[in-house]
Amino acid sequence: MRVSEAMTRQVHIANPDQSIRDVATIMAECDLGSLPVGENDLLVGMITDRDIAIRAVANGKSPNATTVREVMSQDVKYCFDDAELSDVARNMGDIQLHRLPVVDHDKHLVGILALADIANCEGSEVAGDTVCGLSVPRGH
Repeated sequence: MRVSEAMTRQVHIANPDQSIRDVATIMAECDLGSLPVGENDLLVGMITDRDIAIRAVANGKSPNATTVREVMSQDVKYCFDDAELSDVARNMGDIQLHRLPVVDHDKHLVGILALADIANCEGSEVAGDTVCGLSVPRGH
């Protein structure tokens, strides 16, 4: 099975020039812990609730004046829409990620793959292996 068959296509996307207050509001309303950041239809980063808390709030930055670009992670892990789902699921466990942006080969954001998507499509074995990988502390 390919990632494109399991991923969620309707993805909320943050703009790098949005304030972190706007993005935090979207995260709260949609019960999300992270959002891909897109610019000109390309994936340019990820912003998480942790980025907002650690890189902005803890450093006294204004939620209204601080942009997503200032606190987002630019080194984003992603997968391709035509990749094998089982391979991507194993990789997610190895690198301890709960969700992964999905891009096409032109690097356009086309969806997001979450553990729930894997569980719904692949069954308990692959999803279980992925979750086990997430529960192992890094470095062990």
